[in-house]
Amino acid sequence: MTTPTDHRMPELDFNTPALKRHRKLRALKDRVAGMGIAVGGSSVILAVLLICFYLLYEVAPLFSNASIDARASYSLPAEEQGDSLYLAMEEQSEIGMRVASNGSIVFFSVEEGTVIKTVPNPRDQAITSFTVESDTSRLLAFAYEDGAVLISKHDYRTSYPNGERHITPVVEYPYGEAAIKVADFPIQHLAIRDGDDGLTIAASGASDSAILKVTKDVNFITEEVELTEQRESLPFIEDVQSVLVSGNQRSLYVATRTGELSEFDLRDFDNITLKDTIPLLEEGTHLVSMRYLVGKSSVMVADSSGRVSQWFNVRDDDTNEETLHFIRDVKQPIALVDMAMEQRRKGFATLDERGLVAIYNATSTRQVIDERLSDETARLISFAPRADSLLLEDSKGMNVYHIDNEHPEVSWSSIWGKVWYESYPEETYTWQSSSASNDFEPKYSLMPLAFGTIKAAFYAMLMAVPLAICGAIYTAYFMAPALRRKIKPVIELMEALPTVILGFLAGLFFAPFLEENLAATFSILVVLPVGILLFAYLWSRLPTSLRWLVPEGWQPLLLIPVIVFLAWFCLAMSPIIEVAFFGGNVRGWITNDLGITFDQRNALVVGFAMGFAVIPTIFSITEDAIFSVPKALTQGSLALGATYWQTMTRVVLPTASPGIFSAVMIGMGRAVGETMIVLMATGNTPIMDFNIFEGMRTLAANLAVEVPESEVGSSHYRILFLAAFVLFIFTFVVNTIAETVRQHLRKKYGSL
Repeated sequence: MTTPTDHRMPELDFNTPALKRHRKLRALKDRVAGMGIAVGGSSVILAVLLICFYLLYEVAPLFSNASIDARASYSLPAEEQGDSLYLAMEEQSEIGMRVASNGSIVFFSVEEGTVIKTVPNPRDQAITSFTVESDTSRLLAFAYEDGAVLISKHDYRTSYPNGERHITPVVEYPYGEAAIKVADFPIQHLAIRDGDDGLTIAASGASDSAILKVTKDVNFITEEVELTEQRESLPFIEDVQSVLVSGNQRSLYVATRTGELSEFDLRDFDNITLKDTIPLLEEGTHLVSMRYLVGKSSVMVADSSGRVSQWFNVRDDDTNEETLHFIRDVKQPIALVDMAMEQRRKGFATLDERGLVAIYNATSTRQVIDERLSDETARLISFAPRADSLLLEDSKGMNVYHIDNEHPEVSWSSIWGKVWYESYPEETYTWQSSSASNDFEPKYSLMPLAFGTIKAAFYAMLMAVPLAICGAIYTAYFMAPALRRKIKPVIELMEALPTVILGFLAGLFFAPFLEENLAATFSILVVLPVGILLFAYLWSRLPTSLRWLVPEGWQPLLLIPVIVFLAWFCLAMSPIIEVAFFGGNVRGWITNDLGITFDQRNALVVGFAMGFAVIPTIFSITEDAIFSVPKALTQGSLALGATYWQTMTRVVLPTASPGIFSAVMIGMGRAVGETMIVLMATGNTPIMDFNIFEGMRTLAANLAVEVPESEVGSSHYRILFLAAFVLFIFTFVVNTIAETVRQHLRKKYGSL
């Protein structure tokens, strides 16, 4: 008997050598890919963190504390000449100088205190008053009992014998070795101010006051400087404590011990008048010192209560006259003894009765140092020209200190708050980092730059978002697939255009064109939407047989000639509109009638140019998000009786909302970080004005302009890094919010 054949399925062997090798290779590829993705992702995170830490590393010194350390201490050089009236140092802080009470000028080694040179009083008379024109000019003035004034200047000659630096101190007499007769009485208080055109000397005695003006004229034949003197009397003021001549030699300030300041107008020297009387001090205090801050604009007033107040001239809009105005003050809890000014920054130091030295910056109102350096016998302090050293004289002798104070002009209030800068009519947010003048007051407010960044992004997004999203909706949902395959790559190709080209065209072509055709521009914004809607309405009323001649989804091509015609029509009608409604000049009407300033390169130009650059980004991501909505959702909605528009607004858009929101945020990120367009098309002016016809300066554009020209390690350099850090934080916060909202929308509409 035969057994039927057993028909069994062949057994599959999954452990053949080939399959084993294949599985091992695939597992290896998986591990390598996983490691690559992990390393790549970690590297990106690490790179971002390193950028953040590097920015913080460069910014941190701005807010670090200053320090002061003892450098040398020795007995008073040439002590037999008497106590010091004035202290100074030369540029390298190697040679010090003191004016002794007998009128001698003593030069000494700062490190050792050894006397290098002593220049005796050139006159036999005792000096009755002494003053300094300014620390930077090095002009010294000695007054004598006969009313004469001798002007000298301490200077330093540098040579390099045998390759080593050698500094030789000298005393010069720029107005001759003979004293200038200023008054007929012993001078008790003295003030001088030297300039290119002349010299002014003011003197006050026990019962009389006088002023001398020396005019400098250049003889064009001999090229010699000829001096012409003119002497006038001044109204006498009792109990005078201090006298100052303004930097422009137009005003004379005479302050009494009780702090009453009399301002005299010197512009008409033949008829000097009392301009104003101002109380400087609080009741119950007396004046200790009154000196000019560097730049000769701000008067610093120190009193017996420990208060130092800053005053400078502010122009009155009603009278168009400048008056001395109180600006700000700082205070120590005890009476002050002396005050010293930095020679290159708006900084000053105070010395009180306890021997405590406090160093401030006037602009930032920042106290950087507050240390007791001596006992109660301290008398004088003085800065080195670079403000890196300090001389202090007390009963024990001379003390030298090294100062590490690199960034006193920077504080949170000066960066983000309003500051009243010299010669400004009020407190402002201002960015002005450099100037041709050595007396310049840096203005490091980041508010105008942050405002400009937000303003540029706002107007760019105002133009880009509606066009990009509406275009993406139509392209992804309503447009014919064949047409979509042609339109989408063309729009995405716009993103490849270099922004420098867009900025160049916007600044040199579009901005002048926009200025000349303002009426056409605004009429296009009104006529174009109305014209397109009107054309759509007329198209919908055409016979069906005619409308079917155009395939479904190809209707946008019909709008091209409509848009071209409407734009041409608006341009053609622009002159007629200007004459009929704006007196023939829209810009003049905006400026004169509306009182709105107009700058050719303004936010409107940026809105168009940067909007054009942002549109491809928002369009591409939005279109992909809408097109990726499952077809089953749209088909189910349509099958249930919803129209195309209802399906779009209630099904497609909610489902695609996370992608659309991401597109808007990415577009905003690009607008915030855009550099070349705003640099070339905005006028690059750091002002705070939401006016669409005014320009701005953004954080990114400011970095592009000023980083290459900033001094490495300077306050300006580190402030620019702070601006970069602010931009970094801004984009980080925006992206974090965007991701949070996107995840929320994804959870909310993910179940559709």
